Amino acid sequence: MKSLLAALALCIPSANAEVRRFLYCASPDGAQVQGISGKGLLVFDIDNGHKFVRRIEIPIFKEGLRGLTGCTTTKHLYYSTTNRRLGCFDLETDKVVWDKQFPAGCDRACITPDGKTIYAPTGFWFKGDNSGFLAINPENGELLKQIPIGPQAHNSIASLDGKFVYLGTATRLSQLDATTGDLLKTIEPVGEVGVFPFTVNSQNTTAYVCLGDHAGFDVVDLEQAKAVHRVFAINPDTREKIPRRTHGAGLTPDESQLWISDQGGKRIYTFDATVSPPKQTGHIDLSMGGHGWVCFSLDGKYGYNHTPDVFDVATKKKIATLTDENGKPFASSKFIEVHFENEKIVTVSSEFGLGRKPSQ
Repeated sequence: MKSLLAALALCIPSANAEVRRFLYCASPDGAQVQGISGKGLLVFDIDNGHKFVRRIEIPIFKEGLRGLTGCTTTKHLYYSTTNRRLGCFDLETDKVVWDKQFPAGCDRACITPDGKTIYAPTGFWFKGDNSGFLAINPENGELLKQIPIGPQAHNSIASLDGKFVYLGTATRLSQLDATTGDLLKTIEPVGEVGVFPFTVNSQNTTAYVCLGDHAGFDVVDLEQAKAVHRVFAINPDTREKIPRRTHGAGLTPDESQLWISDQGGKRIYTFDATVSPPKQTGHIDLSMGGHGWVCFSLDGKYGYNHTPDVFDVATKKKIATLTDENGKPFASSKFIEVHFENEKIVTVSSEFGLGRKPSQ
């Protein structure tokens, strides 16, 4: 395995010689069989056509990844697996720092921007009285406390301003204080049935929660603590609602667009998020099905999803295909953008398509 510095030195220079941008993707994805390539992290050069750079073997990834989150402050990635495992990976040394199992399990975790607390959902498979969050010390994986919230705790988001963490459980969205872990708001019902992905704007005023029975989403007013709109995607071929779940919702960083995944239909539906409720503007055809996910590069130029397809956000055209070192199309719904400056890590993104619009 090439060292980090050696790999950077061998890469074709990017358009910006000072800041290098890479996409770190996990394999195998614990939620889909499509696009698997070995066990570990595959790294792609964002500024060089998303070309494959190298792979980092992590044998424990054979368990299948349930989540992948990262933190600029710690310069680490944190992975969760189907085998109730949570681990910490050092981006500068390419080494696993710690790795622990928890009885309930760990689903799609998040970490506060200050790097002080990991909040790990106990899993959509767990319906016990203690279902909710595990608050974990990022330094060593020590369990700090368990926070009962609701059954089937699945996806979680740490707000970029460091104030809140959000958790989806069954048909409920909860907001907690990021520092204390205290429950602040509970919003239900949302999302029709089950528990599915969501995203939040930068001001913590609006969340978009995927529906469980249709392609679409609920618009949640976080200040009023209630769902205010239900929006269905309309199939342009039939002019009807689409009767299958949505698994993936992402805001472009400027919060002008919302993209949702219709993985069963091999499509992404796009919406104008500058109006309320958001208005459907079109769709993007995908090369394959899979788990469903939507995220964007930090500059808002590229759109990523659960397939090998990379899209130009402005034109909605496919501009690259992720392939491994053997030229095989590669796909994952667990990916993180990492920036290097003078071979030092300066930025680690979120795995969610979060709103990043500055306050007025």
